[in-house]
Formats: sequence, C-alpha cells, structure tokens
Amino acid sequence: MAAPRSVALERLAYTLAAPVLAVAPNAYSDSPVNQVVQLAGAAGLGGWFLAWKGEESGAGRKILRWSPAVLAAAVDVAARHTPGWGPWWLDGLLAAGWAAAGLLVLPFSRHTRRHHRPALATLPADLRPTAGPEPAPATVRASTDRLTHDANVLWEIAGMPARTHIVKATRHPGMPNDLTILVRATEAGRPITGLTEAVVAAAFGVHESDVELSDIAIQPGRQGGPGWLEAHITPDANERRRSQPTDQERWTDRIGSPKGGAPGSVLVHRTRDDARGVTFYRAKMADSTDTPRIDLAKVCRGLGVPEDDSCVFVLVDGSEFLISAFDEPPLSAIFPATRELLTPDAKGMYVCGFTITGQPVKTMVYQHDKNAAAHGLTLGVSRSGKTQFFAIHMAAQSLDGEVVWLSTVRKDEKTTVLGRYIDRQGSNALWMARSLRAANALCEIRAEMPWSHDGQPHDYKPGDPRCPYRQLNVYGDEFMTAAQDADFGEFIQKDGDALTVTGLKYGIGFNPAGQSPFAHNGFSTEMKDNLRQNSRPVIFNMGSPGATRKAAEGTMENAHDVPTIPARYSRTEGSAIERAIRGEADPENGVSTGGVAVIVLDNGRAVLMRSLYADFDTDLADLFPEEVNRLTDHEISELEKRGLWFDWNEPVRPGEFWPEPEEDDDADSDEPSRRYGGRGETSSSGHQAEPVTSARQALAAIKSLEKA
Repeated sequence: MAAPRSVALERLAYTLAAPVLAVAPNAYSDSPVNQVVQLAGAAGLGGWFLAWKGEESGAGRKILRWSPAVLAAAVDVAARHTPGWGPWWLDGLLAAGWAAAGLLVLPFSRHTRRHHRPALATLPADLRPTAGPEPAPATVRASTDRLTHDANVLWEIAGMPARTHIVKATRHPGMPNDLTILVRATEAGRPITGLTEAVVAAAFGVHESDVELSDIAIQPGRQGGPGWLEAHITPDANERRRSQPTDQERWTDRIGSPKGGAPGSVLVHRTRDDARGVTFYRAKMADSTDTPRIDLAKVCRGLGVPEDDSCVFVLVDGSEFLISAFDEPPLSAIFPATRELLTPDAKGMYVCGFTITGQPVKTMVYQHDKNAAAHGLTLGVSRSGKTQFFAIHMAAQSLDGEVVWLSTVRKDEKTTVLGRYIDRQGSNALWMARSLRAANALCEIRAEMPWSHDGQPHDYKPGDPRCPYRQLNVYGDEFMTAAQDADFGEFIQKDGDALTVTGLKYGIGFNPAGQSPFAHNGFSTEMKDNLRQNSRPVIFNMGSPGATRKAAEGTMENAHDVPTIPARYSRTEGSAIERAIRGEADPENGVSTGGVAVIVLDNGRAVLMRSLYADFDTDLADLFPEEVNRLTDHEISELEKRGLWFDWNEPVRPGEFWPEPEEDDDADSDEPSRRYGGRGETSSSGHQAEPVTSARQALAAIKSLEKA
C-alpha cells in the first residue's frame, strides 16, 4: 500500500529532528533551538490541558497530536541537565526513542484525523456482484449486504463524500444498475452538508441527471432528519424514460418543468375519445395556490401535437386546466337552430351555442335572479356572425312573448327578413334615434301603468302574468357608427345611455352591437358598465386574436384567459420549411370562423362557442312564434299623444329634434335646411341639401358649421 506524501514528510521530519534534539543541548546549551523546543513543549502542555477540560469528543486524539512536541521538550530538558551525553549515551538514546515513537504512532495518528483521505484501495470493476451460483432463498439478506458492502467500497474510494457513510443499499426490481442508498453523517448529531447529485454521480460513475436526492422521514426504529439522506441512482430507468417515456413522465420533463409550457403543473390523466376524435389532457398545479401560466405553443410541442389554433384549446378552472387536442377543427361544425333549443326555460335561459367539447352554452332573455329585464352586447367585425346571433336571440325573446325593435345604420337583406317577424325594423340613424327616444318615453308610460290585481303601478317582474305590458328589447346594430352620426349621433348616444340605466326597471332591454366596446367609439363608461353587469357579452371575431382578446377583456370585470379566434380555421399540413425548399405554395384549406364567438359568463369566465345557425335562405317561421308580439293599445296611445308613434321612416319633422328656426332668420340667410329635409348634399337621414354654387352660399355653409 503506497504511503501518502504527508506521511513520508512527517517521518522524514522525525528522522532529521532526532539528532538535533541530542546534539543541541550538549554542544550549544544557549542555542535558540532549545528555546523553540521548550516553547513547543509548553504549547503542547496547554493543548493537553484544554483537551482534558473540553466537553467535546476526541480528547484522546488531540492529546496524541500534541505528544511529539511535549516529548521533544522533555528530551531537550533531560539532555541539558545530564553531564555530557549522560550515562550510556542516554541523550542519544532518548532522541532515538523519541523518533522511533513518532514513527510507530504515526499511522494511528493519521487515521484518526478529520478530513483525511485514506490510502488508495483496489477499485472494483463493477458495482454488481460477480457471477456465481444462484443463492438460495435464505441468503437474500446476504446478497443485500453484499450490495451495501460494494456500494460502501465505491463510497470510500470517493473519499467518504460530505463526511458520510452508506447505511443501506437497495436494488430496484428488474433494474441491474438502479439502486437506492441510505446515507448518514459519519459524526452523530451533525447535518449532512455539501452532498449533491454531482458528488453521488461521480462516486458511482453515472450521469448527474440519473441521481436524485430526497429527505427521509423519521420511521419507527430508525432516525431521520438532516443527518440522513436518500439517493436514488437510476441510469436504467432514465434511459427508458428518455426513449419511451410515459404520459406523466413526458409531461413532467417537457411541460411541467421550469422552462416548459405550463411550469409547476402535473398531469392528472390523459383521456382519448375516439368517437369525437379528441384527446384530453387534464392537469393541475402541484401547488394548489399557484395560477396556471400556459404557453399553448410550448405545450403542443411538448405533447408532440401540431400547434393548431383550430384544433388545440385550453380551458382553465382555478388551479386546474384542460388541454383538448382535436383531430379536426371542432368549431367548423354547424349547429342548426331549432325552436326547442331557443325556447327559454323558467329562468329565462336558452341554448345559444355549443363549446368545443360539445357542451351547450346558455344566455338569458331576462334576469331571473335580479327580477329584471336583460341587456345585450354583441361585438364583431363585418361578416363575423352578429346578425346570425341577432336572429336566434330575437327568436328566443319572441318565443318568450317579448316585443322586439331592430334598427341598423344601413339596410341589408338579413335585417329586412328579420323585420317580418318582429314588431318594428328600420335602417338609418334617424330611425334608431326615434326608436331610442320612444323606448325612453315608454319608461315614463310604464311607470304609471296600473296592475290589474291592485290598481297600482309596479316595477317589471319577468314571467309575472299580472304585468300589464310585455318586455321590450331594442336592438341597435352598428351602434358606434350611428352614435358618431353628424345629425343624430348626439341623440342616439344620450338616449342609449339613459335606456341602459333606467330601462331594466320597466322591462326594456337595450342590445347594441358593433366593433368596439370602448368609450371613444360610442360606448360611455356608464353604458359599458351597465351592459356588462346585466348581460352575457358575446364577442365574435374582431379582426385579429389580439383585438378579440382586448374586446373581451373590455367587457369583463376581471380579465381572465380569453380564447383565441383566428381569422380562419386551417389545419397545419406538412412542414413550412420543406415547402419553402421545394418552392411550393402553402395549402389553402381555410374555413371561415363566422359564428364562432367568445361569450363572457356571469362569473367573468370567457368561453369559446359556436353559435346556433339560422338559415336566412329558408323560412325563419319555424323559429319565431306564429304571431308577432306588439305593444299594448294603452302604450301606443300614450306614445301617439307624445308625438312619438308614427312611421319612423318619414323625413325629419319640423321641431322634432331641434327648435324650429325663426322665419326672419331663415329668410335672411340662404343656409340649406339640411336637418329639416332640404335638398342638396346627402345627409345621414337620407335627405338632400342644396348644393353650394356661389361664394354667398359657401359663407352661409361656414356659418351653419359654426352654429353647429
């Protein structure tokens, strides 16, 4: 066995110091060497005393360490007080004995020192026991002890890392190289520090990623705590995990890792529905207090599925979430509207569409819990499905016995068809202004209408048969455009705000629609708050996923994760890189997302749905009741008294919206009466204003703008 360099140097020091101890006191009694030796001896005596008085363990080892200095001082004192070299050369014999004692005690001293690395030992070729005869069943414990012994050999070769030793080694069933070792601190009462996966991996010759350290709990008959540690060494299992991982292992390594698509999450289970062609991945956060942070693109790459907005969706519910990966775009299906689906229940709820998972989505025609009518808010760009949703919503309201008015900025085919099944319909800003003004007047009329059971007026109660009037629903399509109309936008904005505030109490709901829910586009903050709290907003495609999310968040009290609505549903086919190399065009297989919307439910959660489809090319009579619901005769007569009930397509009546100008003022100026039906330049109400053909007429037009 080779001796370490420190041992050889210490032995050399004893050999060289012995002659000095013998010669210095006799030849040079006043030499500084004698003083140094005696001071060293005094220090050794002090060390002995402290070791004897100390309460810590290891006093004998400390006394042994100071012995060479104390004995050297004793030899020096004896040599100085003996005449010459002493009888029988006693001084030389004492110095030689001192050196011999140091050489003999040296190995014992070295093995009892802390932090000392033992001498090199023979390295075993393999951790596994050598091949031999099959052990009998009674020798199982012996084989386990052999594994522990072999593991300890490797541990000692590594220098007893972190001053620990292996208590027990256990092989994993069916794994030739996988084992778990139970490690304990060498010194009792000391915690294990400095032991890392890399240290264990180096000791057993495996990769650092194949080692996992874990704490152990206190068990009956065995201690635990910081002085114990368990190390799982699994090179075989990790090799299988890298090549053929299970669903849970793939999720943990690629998705739930700190750099994955859903950090801190664990997979609950994976479910495949072949009939519907969808795979569900249900997961939750390991810490239930955490909120899921999901990067859907990363999740798709981790699961090995295409990153397709039309086929992969996420649903978040608290600390849990569901990833749905469909074989085909689920929202490209058509769900025809039927009277059965559109008929409201006792709480005023009806099915307006279906989610990606096939669940029905309901919205309300009145608020049963608030005992009031309901507003509505529908947003989306052109051709996104707003008018289709109007059709099913109006049908549900009509089936509930409610009255419907519809106004749009411009005339189109679908709104004209809807006009056959509802009470009133018009197609310009003037018509919208008149309908809103009449609806606000109805609030005053209904506030004074007596109920039959006691002859007193009451607030509106949905479904109460004693109520003397029907619920009225006023629709304003492209409301933001109409609110910015040069002639009637001011009145539309003012009456719309007033109707959202006071209409519910009198059974009047306002249903605006447009392409923005923000104040600068026609929605005041007061209107938006009332619409948001008294409806289930429906947001169709707003032109881009970002705009859709922004619009949805603008209608939610607390912004949650908003689903994405792409411009078109298109399956990801092949590799874009390969097509670029070959110079091929991208496949044109897009499917319109018209009719796909985000509906904001009562709890503020946004859900992606496909609204029911009403086919305007066929007769819509199957969706609407046989008779159109109208206002009562009393309401109509009261509106006529106020001059508000007539054909709202008529030109503006003198003094209807503005005070009629004085005749003298009108004669003095040639200002074209654009607001009162004059001919000339076309206004938003459909009338012509007199063309400007002279400087005088131009000056009059400028003055009219200043007055406006």
